[in-house]
Amino acid sequence: MAQQTARPNTHEARMDEAKTSPTLHVPRHVTRRDAQQKTLGDSPMARFNTRVAVAITRGVGTMWAAYVFVLIALVSFPAALSAFLSGDTVTGITWLSQSFLQLVLLPIIIVGQNVISTAQDLRAEADHETLTALHTINVRQLKLLEQQEKILELLQQKGIEPKTA
Repeated sequence: MAQQTARPNTHEARMDEAKTSPTLHVPRHVTRRDAQQKTLGDSPMARFNTRVAVAITRGVGTMWAAYVFVLIALVSFPAALSAFLSGDTVTGITWLSQSFLQLVLLPIIIVGQNVISTAQDLRAEADHETLTALHTINVRQLKLLEQQEKILELLQQKGIEPKTA
């Protein structure tokens, strides 16, 4: 099986570099902006589309929007109820599914997703801090081991054999 060469600036290339030169590795902190650029691109049109999408999502993804949508759905409720009570079940079910559930659940689901996303971002930041600290400790340990190897080489050059346990 042919070995693939990692392309520069890819995840594979960064992983290879981290494995071959762990003391030179600098942990990266990936932000939402990085994810948006990778997902939508970095062109002016992509940035505009991102701003519009985020603005709409922030506006619709609030509990206040859910309350407004409930009021909007209730405007047609009397007509739907009247039709349902007179035997037109399709109109009643259509109102429930299209006017109420879809309209009201959309912002509530977005609010829930925002809460989950924020929690994930906070956990990712905490994990990044921990991994950065562990990386720093590891680099220090590698430097100590390199210094110990140099000391052992100097001792061996002077004819002193270190005792092994």
